Amino acid sequence: MSYCVLSHLQPAFDHPALQGQKPHFVQEDPPERPNGYKYTEAVAESESFQLWADSGESCPEGTVPIRRTRQKDIQRASSITRYGRRRVRRDSTGSGHEHAVAFEKGDEYYGAKASLNVWAPRVCNEYEFSLSQIWIISGSFGNDLNTIEAGWQVSPELYGDNNPRFFTYWTTDAYRATGCYNLLCSGFIQTNNKVAIGAAISPTSSYNGRQFEIGLMVWKDPKHGNWWLELGSGILVGYWPAILFSHLRSHANMIQFGGEIVNSRSSSSGLHTSTQMGSGHFAQQGFGKAAYFRNLQRVDWDNNLLPITNLRLLADHSNCYDITQGRNNLWGTYFYYGGPRRNVRCP
Repeated sequence: MSYCVLSHLQPAFDHPALQGQKPHFVQEDPPERPNGYKYTEAVAESESFQLWADSGESCPEGTVPIRRTRQKDIQRASSITRYGRRRVRRDSTGSGHEHAVAFEKGDEYYGAKASLNVWAPRVCNEYEFSLSQIWIISGSFGNDLNTIEAGWQVSPELYGDNNPRFFTYWTTDAYRATGCYNLLCSGFIQTNNKVAIGAAISPTSSYNGRQFEIGLMVWKDPKHGNWWLELGSGILVGYWPAILFSHLRSHANMIQFGGEIVNSRSSSSGLHTSTQMGSGHFAQQGFGKAAYFRNLQRVDWDNNLLPITNLRLLADHSNCYDITQGRNNLWGTYFYYGGPRRNVRCP
């Protein structure tokens, strides 16, 4: 369930750096999309993949939809202050966070773009999640890490169910005190009145069946310096003001794509979790069976959208979740990733 809030009263403007400001009016001053971007008019695309819109809900112009936080949502969290925030840093040794990702680093990056198919992986308990996303990263993997993140996620703790949901995240101090999921804290400014961040995605891909995907682009608008989020073909969701960040105020030094799960059993029972990543099938099974990202692109210093050519792969626990890449004329640079959870090779 979502409710409609006047754009200038959304949670973003509770942030000390944003108080007194107003949302960017896209109709009057749209962000400058990257050179090489192919724009096609999106007709009701923002409504076709979200269950909240399918049920007839919508918000009038001048407002934005915000997912309603209920008492039972708060009760599932460890505390009110931790609701909507990650418990540990994603790079922490022994944290239980496991990845199968593709990344490029070492340059100045001003955005990333890809299409990814959506699944409903099994998540075994409310302390774990399974997600697929784009990361925009700057700074070291210490206490000053800045990230912008967007994709789809299954998180029983956050949402109370096992539906894949469209989500965003950001942090400026390695997930310690700043940032949050979606609109659960001040920061991200939504400009779209049709897309509900945190809403369930439907339909989803099926094994040996139809594949459903979403397109994502995050890039730094050269006109005003803010980091914009685009969904699908031309749907501007909103932006992260550059003033929120330290390192990302200027540019990113790494972009990353792929899957992540939390294995809460890693330090307790010794057994691996049964939570799936992606489709729940290994990368080698390929199209129609494994999850994928395709048409991976980056945005350079001159706002050019370019194919990624120096992709590197990382699978923390390749017997549990793996990744394999390829390239062709139709999909550009792409990869398959994911895995089935605990198995013979991953006890």
